[in-house]
Amino acid sequence: MNQQTFEALEYNAILTKIASYTRTDAGKETVLELKPLENRKQIEAKLAEVMEAMAILERSGSVPIHSLGEMEHFIEQGKKGLYVRADQFNQVLSFLDHCRKLKQFMKDKEAIAPAVSSYAFSIESMDELEAEISRCLRHGQVDDHASSELAYARRQLATLNDKVKEKAQGLLKNKRFTPYLQDKTLSERNGRIVLSVKKEYRAKVAGTVLDTSASGSTLFIEPHDLSDIQADIAMMKLAEEAEVERILYDLTAQLLTYEQAIRIAVEVMHHYDVLFAKAKYSQVIEAIAPNLNEDDHLSFLRARHPMLAQSAVPLTIQFGEEERALVITGPNTGGKTVTLKTIGLLTIMAQAGLPIPVDAGSSVAIFKEIYVDIGDGQSISDNLSTFSSRMVNIIDIMRKTNDRSLVLIDELGSGTDPAEGMALAIVILEQLFKKGATLFATTHYSEMKDFAQTTPGFLNASMEFDLNTLAPTYRLLMDETGKSQAFDIALKLGMHPEMVERAHEVAYKEEYDYQSRFEPSALKELPYEQQIIVNKYRKKKKTAPKEIVVHFNQGDNVTVQATNETAIVYKGPDVSGNYIVQIKGEKRTVNQKRLKLAISASELYPADYDFDQIFKSVAYRKTKRDMSKKHVDGQSLNEE
Repeated sequence: MNQQTFEALEYNAILTKIASYTRTDAGKETVLELKPLENRKQIEAKLAEVMEAMAILERSGSVPIHSLGEMEHFIEQGKKGLYVRADQFNQVLSFLDHCRKLKQFMKDKEAIAPAVSSYAFSIESMDELEAEISRCLRHGQVDDHASSELAYARRQLATLNDKVKEKAQGLLKNKRFTPYLQDKTLSERNGRIVLSVKKEYRAKVAGTVLDTSASGSTLFIEPHDLSDIQADIAMMKLAEEAEVERILYDLTAQLLTYEQAIRIAVEVMHHYDVLFAKAKYSQVIEAIAPNLNEDDHLSFLRARHPMLAQSAVPLTIQFGEEERALVITGPNTGGKTVTLKTIGLLTIMAQAGLPIPVDAGSSVAIFKEIYVDIGDGQSISDNLSTFSSRMVNIIDIMRKTNDRSLVLIDELGSGTDPAEGMALAIVILEQLFKKGATLFATTHYSEMKDFAQTTPGFLNASMEFDLNTLAPTYRLLMDETGKSQAFDIALKLGMHPEMVERAHEVAYKEEYDYQSRFEPSALKELPYEQQIIVNKYRKKKKTAPKEIVVHFNQGDNVTVQATNETAIVYKGPDVSGNYIVQIKGEKRTVNQKRLKLAISASELYPADYDFDQIFKSVAYRKTKRDMSKKHVDGQSLNEE
């Protein structure tokens, strides 16, 4: 899949979010390079790993993962014949400590995360190396007791340093020298103790000049009485440094004997860093591992776009069992583009082995390629218009698409003459469909809605719009055609009904009664002047009553096709073909087009069955029974 798809669907932004949870630079790089896979077993294994990691995080919030730092560099440094410094061995110690703690941490996680915990057990024991480094180092320095030779050298140095300081203090107090001194404190130059002597008295103090002051008035002289002792100190320091280097070389050699074990441990740490970064992000977006299929069947239950967080309106869509192309209509800013992006992004995330924010039971189809055309994509450098730029991209998509492709196109055919744009849009959809692609396209063209309605393999859907609030609900309604809502909005904002209906007739070559769209409750929300206009127009307008066709009876067992939920018919239909159905004790209004008969009531219940047993509460039934027996003052029966 190409970078243009990743950018358009904000997949790279998701990877950046996940990378922020890593602890190592290597882990960050690995996350940013995550690509979708095509092998179902590989994807399922990666999803299972992340779910196990999430289970571990739920039990223990922190996992002992080391920052890795320069471990690889230390190994290469040793192989080049250089020793690892004492301060660098501190990082080695920290790494070995984390390896040991990680193995202990994973020991009791086998039950909830058998696969993930097993990686830690591939880390070999390096306790001997850790113990030897700890013995030889203290506070970032080689310890006095790392070897007997080093201990002897440092004891001798301490003795000689005390001796030279004592003798130097004696010279400062000697009345023979005090008249010649610039000050009465000891100084140090090049690691040797010196006296500050006035320049004019140079000949009065026997010794070697090691330095002068900036003005030249003071000479820093090492008296001959101190030179022999300080020469011994210099020799002992060389012996000490040589012994420290020998110890560090020995420790480096021991480190190299564990090279293979360290490299395996580094790889395990790196894998855990990436894995738990995925798990932490999955927890934040409340994600789960979806089911996978290779049948181009997409089933998202309450899917949320991860970048929208809590503001995302859940998307439920089941598609691909019979149709392969979905044409989505609805008003601007109604959520069509977000729907496309949610479908594409969650598909890519799932194929990359990342859990997605959906409810249990959701299923994702595996595609080889996902092609996207969203946004204007105008190219200034190539002097292409919006339409031309998008057409270049769509032609490229048509050339590459096959039966393993998912194609997402937003506002197909826009940016040019409406008639020509609509014709091109239909031809493009036909061609992509012939090539076997799974298609999702958004449009405003009514002709495309008609095309999808009458073409086998195509299905219409629309974004719901609330005319009472003049705002979209961002809910996708399957097998329904939406409108731009321009006429409804104009009517509600005060345009005369005759003008709106005339506009509809011009646009669609048919008459339509817009007043029927306003129920009494919605009418009250209109401005007072507009209520008067609507009421007068309703009295004047004579329309034949709409024939109500009964498709389902009370008690019928039906399936809500958009969500695959089982329901029982309670009431209906109304003039718009809506039924009230009961789903898990909750009553909802669903259009007859979205319902499918499963088992008729006549097959389930006897002819005289009391449906109050199903649809009414115990309290309601009791009150009704009491009222049928006798009259009780103040008692009433409220319809449920």
